[in-house]
Amino acid sequence: MIRQVLVAAALPLMTAAFIPSSPDLGKAEAQCRPGESGPALMVEVAGMKDHTGSLKVEVYPAAEGDFLADDNVLIMAGKTFRRSEVAVPADRPPHLCVRVPGPGRYAVMVLHDRDSNHRFNWQHDGVGFSANPKLGWSKPKAASVGVTAGAGITPLRIVMNYRNGVFSIGPIG
Repeated sequence: MIRQVLVAAALPLMTAAFIPSSPDLGKAEAQCRPGESGPALMVEVAGMKDHTGSLKVEVYPAAEGDFLADDNVLIMAGKTFRRSEVAVPADRPPHLCVRVPGPGRYAVMVLHDRDSNHRFNWQHDGVGFSANPKLGWSKPKAASVGVTAGAGITPLRIVMNYRNGVFSIGPIG
């Protein structure tokens, strides 16, 4: 009996290793509809270095083991993962709408991929997290970035951080 439980618990993790990753994972679920009433996050991206490239918003469970976890593993385990990508608008601050499964706590990350190469380069690109924690050289704790989404549209302002000098990552200006 114990062996069956262990195999059943490990199956999603073993299977996830064989599912090819795709930049489209979580996008269909994240897509806001015209006139979206929620539950959704309306993410305002503030403090961008420039208006080049693309923005990627990802939504995770606000739990330490799940925050920034592999998207395949989260999806196979039936956990929340949402992704939205857009070109950076040239003339206005970006606002991105991302649907969430329901009211609750989530952790949100925004990447500013300045050259649109789909790879994060800490020396060139920007990153921001919900609740705007002060960043160091490691990822923030899930508890420090958790935000609560309501039943409707929940506004969220995320300030971008970029490399400043040799040993600093933070907002510009």
